[in-house]
Amino acid sequence: MKKVMFVCKKNSARSQMAEGFAKQLGVGLIEVTSSGLEASQVRPEAIATMKDAGVDISHQTSKALSEFKPENFDVVISLCGCGVNLPPQWLTREVFEDWQLDDPAEQPEIFPRVRDEIRDRVVRLIETLQVSSVA
Repeated sequence: MKKVMFVCKKNSARSQMAEGFAKQLGVGLIEVTSSGLEASQVRPEAIATMKDAGVDISHQTSKALSEFKPENFDVVISLCGCGVNLPPQWLTREVFEDWQLDDPAEQPEIFPRVRDEIRDRVVRLIETLQVSSVA
């Protein structure tokens, strides 16, 4: 089973939503966690918009990337363009992608759009990982 790390600046919205979708949609297929370049708090807007999509992330917590070891992950996904700020060992995992999604913290009205973009990308990621593990 592939181990996936979603990372963002503060692990407060985008990476938390990605973790929530991946845990729900990838159950039994991938192991998932999320972190930030720094830890903060999960934004209430992220919790509310995910609840609207049927996913409960209210028990997730914000974690710092420094709490984890890169060698424990196969896949690293940056959601904010912060890939340039990651230590090099995080960029050389089996899969690294930088999704560069808009920051809903700056514009709370875009939370639903960003949530839906994240769901679509998580679905494609899981499909890709399933295909590559079969090949």
